[in-house]
Amino acid sequence: MLTAISAVRPLPFFYDTYTFRGEGGQTTVVAAFAVEAGELETERVGDKNRYRFNVTLLLADTVLRSVTNRHDSVYVHLPRRLRDEHLLYTHIEVQAPPSPSIRQTVFMTDPTWAGIGQMYWDYSPIPDYSGTELMLSDVALGQPDAQIGWDRRGATLALLPTRQVPSRAFDVYYEIYNLPAGNPYTTEITVQRITDASGEAVESGEPVSLHFSGESTAADDGTLPELRRMGTSFSKGSYRMTVTIVDQKTGETATRSSTFEVQTSGRGATMVPALPVTPLIR
Repeated sequence: MLTAISAVRPLPFFYDTYTFRGEGGQTTVVAAFAVEAGELETERVGDKNRYRFNVTLLLADTVLRSVTNRHDSVYVHLPRRLRDEHLLYTHIEVQAPPSPSIRQTVFMTDPTWAGIGQMYWDYSPIPDYSGTELMLSDVALGQPDAQIGWDRRGATLALLPTRQVPSRAFDVYYEIYNLPAGNPYTTEITVQRITDASGEAVESGEPVSLHFSGESTAADDGTLPELRRMGTSFSKGSYRMTVTIVDQKTGETATRSSTFEVQTSGRGATMVPALPVTPLIR
């Protein structure tokens, strides 16, 4: 169960972690963070307002007794204060060995004043993508038309936590593993509403479904990235997205599902690049 620990003044924020195949048997873990501007203190620097926050991702393997940790600092200067509900969001990435026993901890602090911050932790496995069968990575979501953000295999994604997806269009990114180059394949993405705006469960209706056909252009390491655009507007509420890949040559299939929450379209959001402080891996 997700646990939160607060400092002198709590700093509630949103986050998600996504996993992908890394190099040398490692797994790439990317954490997406978002915080409402109204939760942060501001400083006047010259003629600008400065927002600052620090983010940390810590992965502790309770079996191997090893820790992977990264801490980054984020700040943005703006000519005027943002609306309180405006989201500032960023991401950090680490490489970690696969493990079924990981205590995942995320921190966010506001360095403007001492004692403002919050920590969440949970137990979550890090999957192993080094097998030879057809596999899918996690399904990551982001703001559309990203100019800056997480760069991965030729794509740029402004990663968002799954509780902060806009009702308008958004990007969907995932990777297919071990689909041989040249093999024809199909992709189906379905989105099913599971709760309404009040959080009440809804009866299963007709899901939104997208279908694609193509021929694998997987790289030498067996990875095929796909970046799709969900252009359908969704009402506020929670949804389940399922991605299914079928290798038409072998009949092998792979499926991955995730849930996300749609917020109102009026909320603004600004991507803020993180600045590495001192990564610690031991």
